[in-house]
Amino acid sequence: MVQFITYADLDAQGRAALLQRSETDLSGFYDRVRPIIEAVRTEGDAALLRFAAEIDGSNVTTLRATEAEFDQAFATLDPALTATITQALTHIRSFHEDQRPGPMTLKEIAPGAWAGDRFTPIRSVALYVPRGKGSFPSVTMMTSVPAVLAGVPDIAIFTPPTPDGGVDAATLVAARLAGVQTVYKAGGAQAVAAAAFGTQTITKALKIVGPGSPFVVAAKRLLSDRIDTGLPAGPSECIIFNDGSLPGRLAALDLLIEAEHGPDSSAWLVTPSPRTADEALAALPALIAALPEPRRGFVTQVLSSRGGVLLMPDLASAYDFINAYAPEHLEILSDSPFDHLGPITEAAEILLGAHTPVTLANFCLGPNNVLPTSGGARTHGPLSVSDFLKRTSVGHVTAKGWTVLAPMAQALADYEGFPAHAGAIRNR
Repeated sequence: MVQFITYADLDAQGRAALLQRSETDLSGFYDRVRPIIEAVRTEGDAALLRFAAEIDGSNVTTLRATEAEFDQAFATLDPALTATITQALTHIRSFHEDQRPGPMTLKEIAPGAWAGDRFTPIRSVALYVPRGKGSFPSVTMMTSVPAVLAGVPDIAIFTPPTPDGGVDAATLVAARLAGVQTVYKAGGAQAVAAAAFGTQTITKALKIVGPGSPFVVAAKRLLSDRIDTGLPAGPSECIIFNDGSLPGRLAALDLLIEAEHGPDSSAWLVTPSPRTADEALAALPALIAALPEPRRGFVTQVLSSRGGVLLMPDLASAYDFINAYAPEHLEILSDSPFDHLGPITEAAEILLGAHTPVTLANFCLGPNNVLPTSGGARTHGPLSVSDFLKRTSVGHVTAKGWTVLAPMAQALADYEGFPAHAGAIRNR
């Protein structure tokens, strides 16, 4: 049921295959997504209502969650869970508040010449909160908090509807406690299209962020010329790295965290220790058997295809594999976890030590759980306040600064063959 692979036995093709994720090749999804996008573009609300019934199996009558639905969510949600969401929001806000820049910075580049940056919020953003394989108020919190802190004036959550045509209660509570007023009942590729084009009910957004299935990822790629799709956040993935100093059973426990998200996830235990690999393999069958369906099935499929236990010949090769994979989540299970930080540079999130499982980071530690996947960590970081801000360059030159900069600008304009550029200096 669980793949066990000895890395040294693989050829170059086999090693490259280990790096594949479910969204590596989306060719099979594009043809299925295109007609959905076109229907939303041309039909608007009618298409969304039809897809809610056909795809989500939901009897949606209103696309926007009503105040009555928010009130009902607060009234019916377990008060203990509401308190947990409130406390988690406190941690998430505390972490993200330090990411806010000042409204403008100016530096004197030369005497009398000032340059800097001005930060203003993006006018409208869509926050995608998946629900296909469960409910995710945690994603609601993680996307909402930085958007609200950035000061985005028009924030809307898009999430698939429940079978009765409503919205998951915890998602509504988390949205309202985070400061978001608008929640739309739309998911999948149709939600991305609605955010990109707008409909009779839904206001067009400038940007959409949040994780999603390969259908969502495919829609984002197809619509990237119509809406900013942010960092690449697809199905969940993790590497659990155990250097051999902590029990293999602990690694096995944490390997299941991301694997239970769905059959399109990826999850690897990477270790140079044969003992750790053996301990993990011995523990996994019982741990998997104890899971309820459908999670047991998800884990079984992931660990037999895009995951399992990977025995490395040494620490150096483990570091190289982790950097090549560039995982969304990386746990370093070690009694000296900070010793491994130097060689590891390509990961969206690094969690250190026996008491920092992905679970804590996903829900309540504070760092964002919307992270780049499929190798996106090589060029992207976690979702942050900066993802909801735009930066504008600002310059101001006085008469004193002019005497320093003008001759330089004129000389470069003349060399590059721009007479109007040079004339604006020479003839001023």
